Amino acid sequence: MNPTRRLFTSGIALSGLFGLLGAAAAKGKPHHQNGAKLLGDKIKSNGNHVLEKKGPHTVSLDVKDGKIAGMRVKHDKKGDVAVKKYKTKRKMAQAGTGGIQTVGYMRVQDQYLGTTYIGYAYYDDYGDEYIYWYPYDMILDGDTGAVEYVAAY
Repeated sequence: MNPTRRLFTSGIALSGLFGLLGAAAAKGKPHHQNGAKLLGDKIKSNGNHVLEKKGPHTVSLDVKDGKIAGMRVKHDKKGDVAVKKYKTKRKMAQAGTGGIQTVGYMRVQDQYLGTTYIGYAYYDDYGDEYIYWYPYDMILDGDTGAVEYVAAY
């Protein structure tokens, strides 16, 4: 094989690899939120409660009889945004940071093993995913309709 052909073949292969990496990087990143902490004492009163506003998105929860009945996200200009429901056995949101905390790296006495967490998620205009996590016992319909969460890190 001559050097020019080898260089051309390598260039094509590398450009394809960088194209795949660029497509993966373009997807945005997940932002894990401690939804239970954001909701706080509002869980005690029925109705729709605004959790927070992130740019043009307003995130609110429907509470019924001390349990979360669902999450809504509304874009200021585009209207309702699709919300996805996840479940996992990993504690994804730390109490105050919104960061990731996985059970596998924690001491056993600091973690309630076997707890299921339910997350409600939406994508913003830039492709970033925002996930609000709650313990299973805070959700009215449990894990109905939830898909297993697979972290992309």
